[in-house]
Amino acid sequence: MAPKSSALYPYTLQTIPVNMNEDEFKQAQISLFQQSTQNYGVANIKTKEWVIMAITVALALAGLFYVEGYSTILFWVMLAGVVAYLLARTLGMKWYMKREFDKQMAEAEMPKEMLDIKLGVQKNGLIMSMPAPNASNKHKKGKGKKHMQMQMRDPSHRQAVIPWSAVTSWDETQDFIFVMFNIQGHNGSQIIPKRIQADKFPIDTVRRHLSEVKDKGLQSEGLQNTAQA
Repeated sequence: MAPKSSALYPYTLQTIPVNMNEDEFKQAQISLFQQSTQNYGVANIKTKEWVIMAITVALALAGLFYVEGYSTILFWVMLAGVVAYLLARTLGMKWYMKREFDKQMAEAEMPKEMLDIKLGVQKNGLIMSMPAPNASNKHKKGKGKKHMQMQMRDPSHRQAVIPWSAVTSWDETQDFIFVMFNIQGHNGSQIIPKRIQADKFPIDTVRRHLSEVKDKGLQSEGLQNTAQA
């Protein structure tokens, strides 16, 4: 038998349409929010916090056992403080994040550019291709956006290369990958729906390159930026 062929080319030969609509854009935001709130459960409380609470509870119980009268008020306050901290650290943070998320979602709209954006993957970075806003002024616009490494491939489209080294944070859910980047002081974000893997978009290659530059996990400002992407 003939030997098996080598592995498929792990990059794209041409950019692939994302075809994201408003509903999918909102679903991406919701899925990221739901994942981020998991970081504020009881299971995610740090060991140092548990130690401090355990010491506080032990001192309070000891005080209630050995002390009588009005002096026990201090120890009851200590116990109440631990309970209040747990509630604030879990339910309180989730409520606050939900409130802020709802505010952002009420104001957020999917950028029109995302209707026609195409994505590609190369060794040097993530390729973003979108229709040029004004093809007749392409040379002027190209000079003014060198920080985004714009390259005019044809009169109707412009193309940007986002180097992997420019990625500031990233995360993923079951259906999406979220990428935050900064190029010469300019912040940006990109949502990559995993469904385009069916169109031969190399999701595994993207994940590998992202993992090489940053650990998975968006910062708090990253969550806000994706809602305003």
